Amino acid sequence: METDTLVRGLQQAVGDAKVRHAHADLLCYSYDSSLESQMHQWLPQAVVIPRSIDDVVSAVRFAAQHGVPITPRGAATGQTAGCVAPRGGIIIDMSQMNHILELDADDLQVIIEPGVVHANLNEFLAKKKLLFPPDPGSSKMCTVGGMVANNSRGMRAVKYGSTGDYVLGIKLVMADGQLITTGSMSSRAVQSSSGIDLTKLFVGSEGMLGVFVQLRLKVIPAPQTRGLVLAVFDRLEDSGQSVLEVFRAGILPSAIEILDASAIKAVNIYRPSMDLPEADAILLYEVDGNPESVKYDGQRIAEIVRPLARTVEWSDEKQRVNALWEARSLVGAASGQVVPGAARVYAGEDISVPIARVPETLRAIRNIGEKHNIVLVTYGHVGSGNMHTAPVIHVNDADQVRRVGLVADEIHHLALKIGGTVTGEHGVGVTRIPYMREEHGPALDVMWKIKQALDPQNIMNPGKTFSPEEFK
Repeated sequence: METDTLVRGLQQAVGDAKVRHAHADLLCYSYDSSLESQMHQWLPQAVVIPRSIDDVVSAVRFAAQHGVPITPRGAATGQTAGCVAPRGGIIIDMSQMNHILELDADDLQVIIEPGVVHANLNEFLAKKKLLFPPDPGSSKMCTVGGMVANNSRGMRAVKYGSTGDYVLGIKLVMADGQLITTGSMSSRAVQSSSGIDLTKLFVGSEGMLGVFVQLRLKVIPAPQTRGLVLAVFDRLEDSGQSVLEVFRAGILPSAIEILDASAIKAVNIYRPSMDLPEADAILLYEVDGNPESVKYDGQRIAEIVRPLARTVEWSDEKQRVNALWEARSLVGAASGQVVPGAARVYAGEDISVPIARVPETLRAIRNIGEKHNIVLVTYGHVGSGNMHTAPVIHVNDADQVRRVGLVADEIHHLALKIGGTVTGEHGVGVTRIPYMREEHGPALDVMWKIKQALDPQNIMNPGKTFSPEEFK
């Protein structure tokens, strides 16, 4: 469809003020956090910024009538080119549909629009001593709609699970413009076995089956307190063994985070006052709950890991716990500091492997970086086997960009070889399309059949998850 005709049609459908089409505006929508989107310039033809459900319905109906691609977009913190438009068409920017519509504290649920920022939601819930448990590192930026679209997890997934575990219902606009509600239209129940679970179908669908316009989420009482065990290890293998020993003792921490030697170095360069000890690995074990149970579990973890670690520190003092967590929270920003003048890029950044094989994976990732002469900073959610690797390169150096591609490819194949997955929480998008057949086999064909049934024109976020050469 010609761009001028498309823009005029959208303006008539939703109003001039909600449509962007200037080149400078389109450039802003041509990327997310991924290296993939930085290597291309995938401009949409127009952007719609809806303020209401009716706006979304009108935009999708227009697109369906004319066979125009639609790409839903939240805060663009994604790292897989999932919210950019490789086939042009319309981006629907959901960031302005950002209202918390209703809190039903007695029934432990909240209804929100998808553009609500995660940290803002939990700040609101905290006033009622409630919590939405998923805890992504991009909490202060990412939208909850994006979290649901990618079924994100975060640091506390080891205890609290995925975003999808807290989605009770979704109101969404289907590819033909029809508005539906999953999880029963007027339900306030926190569980149901009524019919096929459409909510689970749409969670993690990355905008390929519809556009979310409202979310009904389960919340829980916030834990009274948290405590933290800091354990320093001279061998990666000992850090991994300590995790297994804690689980075998019947203790379920709320988080278990790992920083390898590269991540420790990055934090100390970025924030020297942290003064983390040089080691092969540092583990942070968090426990939460009432003060008595937190103290008991924390001290018990310290006892369990002490024979394997160089040093162990336990604290349930809020100021110290926050200071220790700050070291973990800094890693992402700190990664780019390990090479002067370079930058951290997102590629091969989200594999998940069996918990028992985390140390082996970390060593293999280190070897891959050395093989291709690329500096890698690695950290992650060791309690669920989710590893985040941060390549650090000069992005204007074409050879370094080429070698990063080789690194990412080897990391993805490593994950599959040892019984893992190419993405634990960031999604597939464009970047992981080449690995879908190897990971899923015939199940990928079933996914495509579902996509075809709900979106026969393939207008909903096309060019994601499914290879264009294999699925036409």
